[in-house]
Amino acid sequence: MADAPAASLPYHEPDVVIILVLTSFLLLLNIVNAALDQILYCGLLGQVLIGIAWGSPGAAWLSTHVEEVVVQLGYLGLILLVFEGGLSTSFTLLKANLFLSSAVAVTGIAIPIALSFSLQGLLGATPLQAFAAGAALSSTSLGTTFTVLASSGLTTTRLGVVLTSAAMMDDVVGLVMVQVISNLDSTVRPVTLVRPILVSLAFAIVVPIICQLVVRPTTVAMNTYRGSHPFTVISKVLRLRHTAFALHTLLLISLIAAANFAGTSNLFAAYSAGAIISWWDTEVSHPQVAQDRAVDEKSGQTKAPVDDNPAALVPGHPPADVIDGPHNVGEGASRRCASMASSVSSSEETLTSGPAIYGRYYQQVVSKILQPFFFASIGFSIPITRMFTGSIVWRGIVYTFLMIFGKLVCGLWLVRFSKAPGRYSFCRIMSKIRFPSFPHLWGKNRKPDSDQPRATPTEGGHSSNPTSSVAHLDPSTPPKPVSLHPPVILALAMVARGEIGFLVSAVAESKGVFSSSKSAVSRSESDIFLAVTWAIVLCTIIGPLGVGLSVRRVRALEERKDREQDGAGRDVLGVWGVR
Repeated sequence: MADAPAASLPYHEPDVVIILVLTSFLLLLNIVNAALDQILYCGLLGQVLIGIAWGSPGAAWLSTHVEEVVVQLGYLGLILLVFEGGLSTSFTLLKANLFLSSAVAVTGIAIPIALSFSLQGLLGATPLQAFAAGAALSSTSLGTTFTVLASSGLTTTRLGVVLTSAAMMDDVVGLVMVQVISNLDSTVRPVTLVRPILVSLAFAIVVPIICQLVVRPTTVAMNTYRGSHPFTVISKVLRLRHTAFALHTLLLISLIAAANFAGTSNLFAAYSAGAIISWWDTEVSHPQVAQDRAVDEKSGQTKAPVDDNPAALVPGHPPADVIDGPHNVGEGASRRCASMASSVSSSEETLTSGPAIYGRYYQQVVSKILQPFFFASIGFSIPITRMFTGSIVWRGIVYTFLMIFGKLVCGLWLVRFSKAPGRYSFCRIMSKIRFPSFPHLWGKNRKPDSDQPRATPTEGGHSSNPTSSVAHLDPSTPPKPVSLHPPVILALAMVARGEIGFLVSAVAESKGVFSSSKSAVSRSESDIFLAVTWAIVLCTIIGPLGVGLSVRRVRALEERKDREQDGAGRDVLGVWGVR
């Protein structure tokens, strides 16, 4: 008879060695991250290396139970990172670049899978094994993507929107691959393939429809009630930041639970939750409660909306002469009240917006604990001691270069823009190349591009920065890019693999797909699995490192432009840097 489970866990004071190991682990995760972020905008690489050193692949200072807890908490950090990315979504840019994001995603999936069939020559893989390897390398790490964009300040730019949308699509397809590979030991039924796709489409289509048909009318009705009853308990409660926090968290948990039971990605649900909140903040009108009913009908006294920190709602407006004492509502008081009301309303929307709530309640614990745990948990899953076999090393490196190339191709989609989107011109691309000034070889020196914007004087006689005018262009018809930095940053960011790649490869290995014989039982990893792991690890390192170096170069060019041209001239990223 099995032993009955314990009624409670006896409390024991942790050993001092355990305390020192955990303390050094958490401190170094943050110290290394801060140092590398300052230098290369890729502190996550240091966190992965700390995970290797402290975990099972290295010194094994962390017990297996601790590693499992770190993995679970780290996945919470991944969910919140993706949720934050959804909160930063610009729907104007998302709608304008949906086709482009889809094209980038399809390219990033198809090319790595096609190139993975080279494993048939490298390692004698079967077509099924090559497909499984390509499925693992077709994903893009969402956690890495959002972290790199946040550290480089590109999350809300047009480039960031295209990148996050494409990475999200890649991971949805990666989830489908997991379902397929999980059922390779049995007959693959059509429902196995169709269900994740249909559920993902349902989230992408049905959720926006519900927002338009249910959420928006409900919000309008509630706004009408709040406008006519500004001092009721309901109105006061809805203005509290704690209420917004509870609603945002409830939405996030509900969508993740629904996605898990339905069979789609938890990360896709987390991104959808953040995007819904961003849509509600920016696309749905909110009441001017204080402006409509700044005077209490019953008492005839001016009042302001109540919040958990009223002083913070009206910066620059002393409350003594407006709120505290009873005043007759004359013409001057009405003007003061209207001015105060507009400030209160705008401050209220700012304090209860999605990014504000995330920054107040989530940001610290995610950035200091959960996010470092996630990237350290990636280090736990790298079998570093078994990867350095001569035949595996060179094959893994060759396969890595192929997989890097498979994602770098995605950057070509940003090279081809002209004033008429979708038209390709080799001459336009070649016109961006600056050849050396050798008249006897190339002919006369070329004149500056006529389409390059120039600074125009303003009323005060100062030159204006044309970057500001770029922001007002139609995002669906961008001008030609100034440099190749946007496609390079996009391509390198797509290179990073991570959680989905490890998941697909681990499932394929556990199901015997990578083994030479499914009936053979082996304690060691297969050569194909080790080669795939090499590619995932190196891509996860090279991608963020390349993005960090590119962003650093862009920052240097921006500073030089500001120093030499007093801020005039087009932004280095051009239209792709528009927020």
